[in-house]
Amino acid sequence: MAYEIFQEVIRKEGYSNLLLNQRLSKSNLDTRDKSFVTELVYGSIRQLGRNDYIAARFSAKEWSQVDSGIVDVVRIGLYQLFDMRVPLHAAVSSSVDLAKAILGESKASYVNAIMRKISTIPLDGHLVEVSDDSTTSLAIRYSHPEWIINAYRDHISDVEELKTLLDVNNTPVSPTLVAWPSIATQTDLVDLGCTPTKFSNFGAHLKGIPSEFSLIRERRVGVQDEGSQLVASIFAEAAKEDEPWLDLCAGPGGKAALLSYLSKNHLIANEISEVRAGLIRKVVRPGSIVITGDGRELGNYQELYHFKSVIADVPCTGIGALRRRPEIRWRRQTSDLPRLTKLQYELAESAITNLPTNGIFGYATCSPHFAETLAQCATFEKRFPIEKLDITPYLPAGISGASRNGYMQLWPHRHQTDAMFLALYRKR
Repeated sequence: MAYEIFQEVIRKEGYSNLLLNQRLSKSNLDTRDKSFVTELVYGSIRQLGRNDYIAARFSAKEWSQVDSGIVDVVRIGLYQLFDMRVPLHAAVSSSVDLAKAILGESKASYVNAIMRKISTIPLDGHLVEVSDDSTTSLAIRYSHPEWIINAYRDHISDVEELKTLLDVNNTPVSPTLVAWPSIATQTDLVDLGCTPTKFSNFGAHLKGIPSEFSLIRERRVGVQDEGSQLVASIFAEAAKEDEPWLDLCAGPGGKAALLSYLSKNHLIANEISEVRAGLIRKVVRPGSIVITGDGRELGNYQELYHFKSVIADVPCTGIGALRRRPEIRWRRQTSDLPRLTKLQYELAESAITNLPTNGIFGYATCSPHFAETLAQCATFEKRFPIEKLDITPYLPAGISGASRNGYMQLWPHRHQTDAMFLALYRKR
């Protein structure tokens, strides 16, 4: 199961969280085995770069030219070998057995040979030649593309802190739940064994598998990172006198659901994909309005729905969520930035143009990349009739290092959240 999900993610651009949930919820595996599959899939994706570096040094031919099935079996095997509590012999033998079952005897022999050679050397021994703190070496040791490390360096100059961030991105995290106000509370989650989130009043960390949690099945709570909960709750506080709200890029519905229950009015949620709009309808508060359209073309939405504030959690590189969505690091490229930043600008322009005077605009990304955050906001502030609101008064008590020049920038290693960015504006 782990191999099939891994291949679907890496070879066919599937989403690991969705595929795992679908497969595990339909399986007859016990809780321990479900946890094993989950860790094996996520971990093998995270450490793909490092493990490819190691395997390439032992391959008889160019690693990029080796059969993709062999490559993926070895990637999964090496994660067991180096990162899980699987005995060395078991990591090797299970990899060979898997190869026999799906690839045949001859390819299994190749897997056997390379796995046995690699298993004779501990992990540190494989990484001796990349032990310095250059970007190239950090990229291999911590299994991140170099462009992402360079994007982090724009904000974090201390190399030890940078390494802590990279390490945290590779550390498994338990699912974070959100209790939707009026139908569930954080206390409800704690009473069922969850650990409350540190900064959000609505969240808790689950020790277990979300699909087996009763309140999720009852649709009283959802799965949502604490950083995303803060984006929604801070926007709601800032715009509480300026309702109704429009969630401009609402799919798949996490923020829209929380906003709909925080709102005293009806929420308007817009999503360009009808499939994702269907997901939103399942989780938002009854009475919410879900529309399908291109956020860059709001047209007569203002006349129809009379929204006074807009939040745009825009499409972005997603490099702030590598703990939870590990495939993003291999799927995104620097070449994606021009297209994404253009789209972000156009969405912001559409939102601000259609806002009434004094309306609130929230601009959010799940990325700390300079081009998607500070540089983008500088452009907004130069070209649009908006006034930046200092986000500091809206931040939760006890949070430190989250405010930068009046914007919110969260970090996994500082706040144990995704690296969410949020800017608030009032239209002049």
